[in-house]
Amino acid sequence: MAKASDLFVAALEAEGVETIFGVPGEENLDLLESLRTSSIRLVLTRHEQGAGFMAATFGRLTGQAGVCLSTLGPGATNLVTAAAYAQLGAMPMLMITGQKPIRSSKQAHFQIVDVVGTMQPLTKYTRQIVSADSIPARVREAFRRAEMERPGATHLELPQDIAGDTTDARLLPRSYSRRPVAEEKAIARAAEVIAQARRPLLMLGAGANRKSTCRCLRAFVDKLGIPYFTTQMGKGVLDEDDPLWLGCAALSDHDFVHRAIDAADCIINIGHDVIEKPPFFMKHDFMREGGRTVIHVNYEGAVVDAVYFPQVEVVGDIANAVWQITEAVEPQPHWDFGFFLRVRDALADDIRRRAGDDRFPLTVPRLVADLRGALGERDIVCLDNGLYKIWFARNYRCRKPNTLLLDNALATMGAGLPSAIAARMAHPDRRVVAVCGDGGFMMNSQELETAVRLGVDITVLVLRDNAYGMIKWKQAHEDFPEFGMDLGNPDFVRYAESYGARGHRPGSAAEFAQVLRTALDAPGIDLVEVPVDYGDDDRIINEEIPRLSAAIDQP
Repeated sequence: MAKASDLFVAALEAEGVETIFGVPGEENLDLLESLRTSSIRLVLTRHEQGAGFMAATFGRLTGQAGVCLSTLGPGATNLVTAAAYAQLGAMPMLMITGQKPIRSSKQAHFQIVDVVGTMQPLTKYTRQIVSADSIPARVREAFRRAEMERPGATHLELPQDIAGDTTDARLLPRSYSRRPVAEEKAIARAAEVIAQARRPLLMLGAGANRKSTCRCLRAFVDKLGIPYFTTQMGKGVLDEDDPLWLGCAALSDHDFVHRAIDAADCIINIGHDVIEKPPFFMKHDFMREGGRTVIHVNYEGAVVDAVYFPQVEVVGDIANAVWQITEAVEPQPHWDFGFFLRVRDALADDIRRRAGDDRFPLTVPRLVADLRGALGERDIVCLDNGLYKIWFARNYRCRKPNTLLLDNALATMGAGLPSAIAARMAHPDRRVVAVCGDGGFMMNSQELETAVRLGVDITVLVLRDNAYGMIKWKQAHEDFPEFGMDLGNPDFVRYAESYGARGHRPGSAAEFAQVLRTALDAPGIDLVEVPVDYGDDDRIINEEIPRLSAAIDQP
């Protein structure tokens, strides 16, 4: 016979869990004692939301479900945003929450909320464990669901009395599984459409960034020479220094890359997830005779909406489907990529020109360029959410998969710093930078203490504009009077130092680049406060870029 909490921890170990992030409470004490004598490391965080973001990021980078822990009631509800973050972002994660005894309790309904019911719309699987004997099956199923395509969040509630029970249940072995292979007829139809097109174009989405599709896609591009672009969460699937990379659809329309999209008569859509903001809009011209064809290649069939209704679907393992299509298509003499390459050159010129802006407070394109120049191809940048995310998605060239972690699904604030901590733990051999607006940073800034206590080596850039800048920008763009967006900030340098980190405040654009390299080279935690100016962004994004992109010669 074994104690139920010991069996639960043994089941986690059998799933390969090495780290749990969380804030335990009295309802977790049996589980906590079982963890104390296990091989699993407990990372105590300062807030459950931070723990959830760390677990989700760990899952995103490794493909194995990250695990986080909380007590009942307020601890569990603090995981709700992280659950949505993982679920919408397709990040495998298991949340474990405590609960009062379910057979009898002397505390009536104190702190009790229906956590399983709360998590139902935010997870792939949520269960209360009502018997110690069911632990092996529940844990195995939670991990299976979290990690299978499409990945996401799962949740198990372990009540206090169940955790203290005994059981003779045994662990369940992992099952062997193989993802389904796309139908031969679908492959043949996709190959036929690609071969007949005049200007085919490849799009790489979030689904292509989750599995080992890079080699198959690299072979596809090398053989066929078809140019490609990415969604925000598809960045890095293929090298963005490649001459065939045309950009990222960071904006929904009117950027340079959208000229290529508009000129394409066939878009081969690898791993697109409609949870992202649309990288392009399918309009009526897609349906007319001789119009453009969209090929959907993904693990699941297309989720059709008003702006996405692909005409050809290839459903199955993405890597295998790409390999089959590569085998079935030969380069065609009638393919014409001349206009695409002019788009590429125009985008490169635009990025290069904005990178040299010496104004201070800093412009974000300059900051992006300096950071890209200071980091290696495998180093990781973790973005919080704000206006700067558009510039990073558009201008930061990723050389490897999952080296720019941004959230274009839930797009929550507060995830940048916790994600950087988890990224460094997952990849201790890489440099990791968190980029946060002052608003998002302050939502989970207390995790600086967690980083210092763990001894992780990260650099944190806090972009200060003393406002909720993106909403303030939208407010101005839509001609609303300025209201309700300005805020005050602490002295971020002294704030960092109060936690035992180092703080820096550059006074010019040139000094920022120097300070950044110093921070990256130093061990431990460095926070760099960077004053930024979004004043020109509305004009640049909504007027200048559309004008420059429209000026490219028609194909």
